[in-house]
Amino acid sequence: MKIPISKRLRLCAQLVPPGARVADIGTDHGYLGLYLLQNGLAAHVLAADLRPQPLQTAKLHAAKFGFAGQMEFRLSDGLAEIGPDEADTIVCAGMGGDLIVEILSACPWLRGQNYTLILQPQSAGQELRRWLGEHGFAIACEQLVQDGKFLYTVLRAHPGEGTILSPGAQYVSPWLLQSGSPLLGAYMQRIETALRRSVEGLMGAEHQRPERLAYYRSALEEVEEMRKNHENSMGNL
Repeated sequence: MKIPISKRLRLCAQLVPPGARVADIGTDHGYLGLYLLQNGLAAHVLAADLRPQPLQTAKLHAAKFGFAGQMEFRLSDGLAEIGPDEADTIVCAGMGGDLIVEILSACPWLRGQNYTLILQPQSAGQELRRWLGEHGFAIACEQLVQDGKFLYTVLRAHPGEGTILSPGAQYVSPWLLQSGSPLLGAYMQRIETALRRSVEGLMGAEHQRPERLAYYRSALEEVEEMRKNHENSMGNL
């Protein structure tokens, strides 16, 4: 019986190193960890969640699919109840980029060894990319996936020399551009639309925020240029 996993989580699974010992933070239904075990992609999975109910649901799913003895469950606020030797790969998927930043910021031992981070922000991806670059994490790759009508990015990072990103690159990273995804054009158009709305909203606001407005304008100009270059390159193929 196959694990009912979304395209978004399947991409997360594809970026997990073979034989990894995985801590799935915010496991919810536990399907990602179960998929990793069922397909021989992980040696061990520790499923963690802040709330008891999702953790109980994950336990029931593990029993249903025959993996109750191969999966560990932990009530934990982020990585607070997980030790540095219990996993070598940390997955944070299906939560806002700002929450992922909070979880990583509260865990100083992540910088001590060569951990792999698989991160899938539902929102505020620019905040996550900026934080990684400024706090000693190197992004190794970033990929796009369409799940229903939504486009998601999944990135893999590890402790190392981070890259300080310009405003535009915080929204559309160099690694995403290098991915060559056929979804890249549509993704950049969506980012452009969101940035344009932010600029217009700030320009019409009663209380002006010049620094924030300048940031959004800069990001918008960069992303527009990226999209045009991408369209030109596609037209030359």
